[in-house]
Amino acid sequence: MPVSSQSVFLEAEAFDNTGGWTNDNQSVAQAGSPCLIAHGLGEPVADASTNFELPSAGTYRLWVHTRDWTRPWGRTESPGRFEVLVNGKAADAVFGTQSAEWAWQDGGTVDLPKGSNSIALHDLTGFDGRCDAIYLTRNISAAAPELTPSFRRKALGLSRPEKAGKYDLVVVGGGIAGICTAITAARLGCTVALVQDRPVLGGNNSSEVRVGLSGLIYQDPYPKLGALMDEIGGVGHWTLREAEKDPESPRSKRIMKVLEEHPEKRIHNAGPASNYEDDMKLNAVLAEPNLTLFLGKQVIAAKTRHKKIISVTAKDISTGEEILIKGKNFADCTGDANLGFLAGADWETDSHTMGTSVQWYASETDSPKDFPECPWAIAFSDSTCIPIIHGEWDWETGIGRDQVADIEHIRDHGLRAVLGNWSYLKNSPSFREEFANRRLEWVACIGGKRESRRLLGDVILGEQDILENVQYEDGSFTATWGMDLHYPRLEPGLEGEEPFRAISKVKRHKGYAVPYRCLYSRNIDNLFMAGRDISVTHAALGTIRVMRTCGMMGEVVGMAASICNGRKCSPRDVYQTYLAELKDLMNAGVPAR
Repeated sequence: MPVSSQSVFLEAEAFDNTGGWTNDNQSVAQAGSPCLIAHGLGEPVADASTNFELPSAGTYRLWVHTRDWTRPWGRTESPGRFEVLVNGKAADAVFGTQSAEWAWQDGGTVDLPKGSNSIALHDLTGFDGRCDAIYLTRNISAAAPELTPSFRRKALGLSRPEKAGKYDLVVVGGGIAGICTAITAARLGCTVALVQDRPVLGGNNSSEVRVGLSGLIYQDPYPKLGALMDEIGGVGHWTLREAEKDPESPRSKRIMKVLEEHPEKRIHNAGPASNYEDDMKLNAVLAEPNLTLFLGKQVIAAKTRHKKIISVTAKDISTGEEILIKGKNFADCTGDANLGFLAGADWETDSHTMGTSVQWYASETDSPKDFPECPWAIAFSDSTCIPIIHGEWDWETGIGRDQVADIEHIRDHGLRAVLGNWSYLKNSPSFREEFANRRLEWVACIGGKRESRRLLGDVILGEQDILENVQYEDGSFTATWGMDLHYPRLEPGLEGEEPFRAISKVKRHKGYAVPYRCLYSRNIDNLFMAGRDISVTHAALGTIRVMRTCGMMGEVVGMAASICNGRKCSPRDVYQTYLAELKDLMNAGVPAR
């Protein structure tokens, strides 16, 4: 953190010690960079702190880049309040109390000595206060600077991106689809970079979001697709359902044994963190000698030439340092189609876009556990509250909104719903005795998305293709999930609030082999995609978006990438010239490690 005699600029996410604050990079497009969020579920989190050196003593004005996250709903009480401690003393202001949007809040002046100084974020509420940056300046009458990318780079003394190598395949996105893409390509001889923008792998199936794995694997016409899911996905609710259909098979017996020893794994969504086996995914990736993992790196730019991606620039979500990764071929496994969007790939979205889930659960305690009143949250009553202890996928907000540009608003409305409902259950005379010995154990901070941008390939799979069971010569992985589309659930008595829960309407269909041509871009010649951003319509997305199905997509893309590498051809060439070779690989399945 370069410091001059006139100013100090500190990115909160780069603090030496982030304490109990969480790095939130979901809204970089709005805040300008990741921020720290005090996601304490009503209990103040431990301080985040850092040190810096000053060449001389002086009086500085303190500015804090923050926001009052409930103000968009007209609330006057700010839940995310925090103090800034300068050398252990609180500044004059309480922060997170003024602006509905990200903005600088004036903290008054502070006297700083020469040499070592400290600054800390001291949470006052545990209710999601957030801080992006701190600015201290000797020019106490000047306005705070505009936080442009160029200002941040200059203020932090960041040099040009460090070169991080060239790979046969660069996979952007470390969810289930990205992991399976990367491992498959690596085992088939490609050098692979896997770039993930969070500190853990797994995406919606990580301990951060906690969505269980759904969809059948080992399906015709390529019944060996899906084996990699058994390696990295562990067992759980959905595999139990499969095991019960064929209880005598060795695989079923193994699944039943694990579930007998670990009954908590029967919880599909919003279960204990261990159910989602982050370490299993990480270890599987680290075990591949051809695979290089870039964890906590967010791709912010893509360089293209002659309709091909040449390289991507990725920014460390904590330090801000940038790396440059070159590749022959690329795979967009981001879910939001972030790589394709940056590269200029054709894409579309839908006005009925499905929403984002903020899941949660409560645990039982030995004695009564208090929870604060939440006047800034959704105001529930005896007739509108939801007396449960486990909120799953249907706690879904933002249906019809832009899941990229509006994600902070969408997630925050989900928090208003969960926290407001729980506060009512804990404090109202009608329910507090029933819920006295319950503690709000976990609420997602990172939202679980279903749908946003979808990249367009040579085939755009539609609803009628699936319902009429249209057969394509390049059919690949098989989708078995019903055509599952979500719609807002209107809560009687809460008509003045945006919907915060959803209903599902499902059309059943036969298992369907999705065309390989849905897995590469129609206008960027070296771009694959796997996951919920593949080339399908809104309706068709309802059947391909579940994660075990996405894992099989990744296997197919990894196989196709290995053909591109060996044949020195494009993803489209695999269909036009080497489809038989791809079919051979799909018949064989992913090689075992």
